[in-house]
Amino acid sequence: MSGIDASRARKVLSETVGPVPWYWKTFPRFQSHSRQRFVWTHHGTEGPVAHLVTLGLEHERETIRLALNTYCRPFLVNPDFLGIWCPEGRNIRLACFDPDQLKAFDMAQVAGWFKQSSERIYSATAPVADFEIPLSLGAGTHKIEVPAELSSVDELIVPTSYKPMSQDDPAFALFVFYLQAGLVDVLPQTWFTGAQYRVGQQWITRAARDPESHRIFGECFGVGTFLLEEDGCRLAEWLEKT
Repeated sequence: MSGIDASRARKVLSETVGPVPWYWKTFPRFQSHSRQRFVWTHHGTEGPVAHLVTLGLEHERETIRLALNTYCRPFLVNPDFLGIWCPEGRNIRLACFDPDQLKAFDMAQVAGWFKQSSERIYSATAPVADFEIPLSLGAGTHKIEVPAELSSVDELIVPTSYKPMSQDDPAFALFVFYLQAGLVDVLPQTWFTGAQYRVGQQWITRAARDPESHRIFGECFGVGTFLLEEDGCRLAEWLEKT
């Protein structure tokens, strides 16, 4: 027995960051090195900036410092940086920003075109670090070059689509980044195949590691909450079905 019940998994997953725009309320609130507080804003479902999520100062919510498009997810980077990961073509992109350096820009700069584009991140200030990892990496552990600005991050679990060669091959994978160690562990989800699931309509939205058992569990949209075997690739059980 895993010792993990649905209520425990639900609590951990509720605190796990999910993608723009659906999970924007899970995004971390934080303050910068200069003690400025930043907050996230979702811009509704109608109009030229619909579904975008932007970052601004708590006392200047209408002044935008960063705009995120679909599938982006922020994460905190010690001591005072902000990381963003997102799909970028057939790569996973990890960018790091210094919030104190983020310049303000007008909403008109992203209205209309940004939502419809393949661009995921818009900022008037370049990131302090930025790198990509190809989704073509095979199963197993790979050494990667990590910018110093991101090297304080211990573990980052990244659910991503994974190109299957047939209906029986994994259509999703978890890329588990150990940025501190300069490693990524690629875990193809052998149970999530086109033969078994409606890929695209059903997908893994977020995943987390149980702090007690160290097993990975996650949320599959349209199906439920799952627990993986210790290898992180095979389905152990459904903790909860939707």
